[in-house]
This record gives sequence, structure tokens and C-alpha cells, in this order.
Amino acid sequence: MIAKASSVALVGMDGHPVDVEVAVASGLPVFTIVGLPDPSIQEARERVRSAITASRETWPMQRVTVNLSPAHLRKTGSAFDLAMALGVLVATGTIEQRRLEGLCLLGELSLDGTVRGVRGVLPATVAAAGEGARAVVVPRVNAREAALVSAVEVLPVEHLTQAVGFLRGTVRVDPYDGPVASAEEISADDDLSDVRGQAQAKRALEVAAAGGHNLLMVGSPGAGKTMLARRLAGILPPMSEAEAFEVTRIYSVAGLLPSDRPLVTRRPFRAPHHSGSMTGLIGGGSGVPHPGEASLAHRGVLFLDEFAEFRREALDALRQPLEDGCVTIVRSRWAVTYPARFQLIAASNPCACGHRDDGRKPCVCSSVRRSSYMERLEGPVIDRIDLQVPVARLSKEDLFGVPEGDSTAIVAERVAEARARQRARLRNSPATCNAELPPKNLEEAIGLQPRGRAIIEQAVEKHALSARGAHRILRVARTVADLEGRDVVTHEHVGEALQFRVAEARE
Repeated sequence: MIAKASSVALVGMDGHPVDVEVAVASGLPVFTIVGLPDPSIQEARERVRSAITASRETWPMQRVTVNLSPAHLRKTGSAFDLAMALGVLVATGTIEQRRLEGLCLLGELSLDGTVRGVRGVLPATVAAAGEGARAVVVPRVNAREAALVSAVEVLPVEHLTQAVGFLRGTVRVDPYDGPVASAEEISADDDLSDVRGQAQAKRALEVAAAGGHNLLMVGSPGAGKTMLARRLAGILPPMSEAEAFEVTRIYSVAGLLPSDRPLVTRRPFRAPHHSGSMTGLIGGGSGVPHPGEASLAHRGVLFLDEFAEFRREALDALRQPLEDGCVTIVRSRWAVTYPARFQLIAASNPCACGHRDDGRKPCVCSSVRRSSYMERLEGPVIDRIDLQVPVARLSKEDLFGVPEGDSTAIVAERVAEARARQRARLRNSPATCNAELPPKNLEEAIGLQPRGRAIIEQAVEKHALSARGAHRILRVARTVADLEGRDVVTHEHVGEALQFRVAEARE
């Protein structure tokens, strides 16, 4: 007899339905899996056999063949274990085939029959719902995650015996109806008002949050660059439901969703170490490429501290996601695209020793070393960063005086109002904030006045700005105007945006 069970294979962010066909025939007692499985699926032979016997079911002493269809689709991971085990029991007549109709089966089996959690349950459930499944059977630890998809019933199981009993009609498995999402609290310890001095940098942080702009801070060690960057999370607007679902799908594929909080409700803040590889930053790896830090920061912040210390090839690889909002990883068998619409916040020393232009400590870098270091702060990646501000060492008055400036709550309110203006203006556009404005919509969106136009034209001529650089200045000017509640962009707004882009304009 040939049995058939349904499961899902993940390729990047997308789930693809897979038919798990099981045939039990006469012959030597061997267990074969075909259909382009990876090594983790081949290892399922021992897990499935042991789980069935540990559940007091009879393993057939015959030839068992499992086919994962379609055969051209590469299958990875351990989520097919449950479907294979139940398929074997159907093929031996222990369970009726009709009991599997309309069910999608996901779960890894331990040797004692426990159903363990797997990654990618959310996109797999989305795919199952799209194929018309009436219910998904998932590990109990993944139930809240699967329940984010309301189109199908979620049947949580903890052990293979429970799943077998349910299919035989002797055990009741109630659909999951518990809580699905819970809000993540923002720490009250990281308040923007705690940052001493650095008025220009705090202003740049507010503009960056209001328009979704990329930001580079350059200054001596200990000036407060990292402290400023970590305050950004508190002033960013909350994610919409669609954005939260997008981010949650990525974390599900990466296996980073906690079982007690399956919906990511806060904007991600990722801060990879500068010694990391390009694969870790962009994504990749053997087999089906996995999402990297750029994708894990989708709709949130990618903070690169010690920016100039990152490998050149890793920084160069950021150009595509900074421009397109996605990462496409191509392998011989695969081409996988992950979303990567993040906000880049970078911090760097001005030179290798960190004391160039310090004024208090002398720079000990040679001219060659200094020139080599500065080359890392130039080029196409830097051209894609909207705001570039110096962060000077604090004076003793700033260091020991009373902190000045608005609190996180006050700044967050201004940012929220500016974002609301952008959403209203961009309601018929795929863009969600000013930083995403395409060039063809830029002219209409900014409403630039003649004096402002003259300033940007002079800047293009004087500072040899690229078209990308000029457009980014205009987007920042639009955000400055939004923070003031203005419908048109004036020359003052363009002037402030220019100060964040061109060093001479700050002098």
C-alpha cells in the first residue's frame, strides 16, 4: 500500500507543499528516502524508526521507501519527520488514509517519540493555508506561532502517540485557542535625555528616526556614538501589523522566535561584531541560504559599530539591500531573496587610533595608515548614507553638567507625527517613509521652493554631489519639514539637510 501525507518545504521565505509518499513492500528491511533530501532528512530514518518503536507501534520488517514530491525541489530540515512516521503507519494499515486528508504535518521527532519544535512554522503554515489545508499539526512549542495564520486550525501535539491516537479517534486534540501575540516592553533605562551634550548628533538621530534615514557618526572613542545609536530604538514608531508579520516570518525561518512570544512587535535592533563574515552579514551558507543580519534587521535597525573595521567585501555587499531593500543570494541550485529594508546606523573612529581632529590627544597614525583608514569611510556605501555627523569628545561642562535635551517620549511623539504625515502623503505609493521615496516621486513629494532649489543646485556644482547624493539631501530636507509640520520644503530645510551631508556646510 502507498500512503500519502502532506508537509511543507521552505526555500528562503516561501513555503512549498510537499507530498510525503510512503510505500511498504516485500523485500529486505531497509528504509530509503528519495526526492532530493539533504543529510538532515536522510538522518530521519533513524529518528522515525526509533520514534515509532518507542511509541509501541510496530515497525514493518519490509522495504520502506519514502518519496518527497516534487523531486526537483531540494528539501532541508527535520520538519518532515512527523509526516514520514504517520505515513509509515498508514502504509502498514495502522491508520486509515482518509484521516490524513486536509492535514499538513510539521514536526521533528526525537528517539523517544517526542515531537520537537522546528523552524519556519509560520511561512509553512501560510503555504499550507494557501493550498487549502483545513488544519496543521505542529509541535506544541510552535502552536502560538502557527496560530498567527487564522485561516487554518492549529492542532498542537507533544508526542507521536498523541498524534497517532488523534488519527485513530481515541485521543482528543483541541485546536489551539490561547494567546497569540504579546507586546514587548521597551526598556526605560535607555532614555535620550541621559545623553549629555551632542546636540547635533541627537538632532540627526531624530531626523533619521522620522524619515527612516541611514546615519553615520564619526568621532573619538568614548564620545557617545554607541550610546546614541542604542537610544534610536525608543524613538522609532511602532511597526504596523503587516510589518510585524513580515519580520516574524524572517525570524521564524531563522529559528529565532521564542515560543512564548511568537510575534515580533518591536522593530529589530541588530548589532553584529565587526569581525563577522560577509555571509553572516548578508546571508548564505551551505544548502539553502539562511538570512543574515541585514535581513534580521528588516524594518528595524542594523547598527554597525566600528564601521571601518568591517571587511571591505562585507560592506560592499550592503549596497544592494541599501538600494533595493532586499538581498538576493544565488547558488548553483538556488536563488533566494530575503527582505532587508533596514535602517543603517554606523559608528566609526576618524582614524585607526581614534584621535584625529581630537584636539586633546594627538593622533599617532602615519599618513599612510590614516589615508588607508579614511578610504574605508568613502565610496559607494557611504554615498548611500543620508546623514553623516561628527561626534566630538565631551567637554567637562557637558560631562558633569545637567543633561539637556528632550526625553525619549517627547522625541518619539514628534517622530510619530512626522511619520503620520508621510503615510498620508505616500498612501498611494509603495514607499512607507521619506527614505524610500523613489526619484520619480521626489519632486512632487518635497514641494521644493525656488531658494531651496538654488541651494541644492549650488551644492551639486560645488561639492560634485552624485545624483544619489542630491536625492538623499532632498529626502532629508523633506523629513526636516515634516518634523516642523510644513507642507513645503524651504531653503532652511535644505540647508540643514546639507549640513548633515557635506562637511564644509557645517563650518
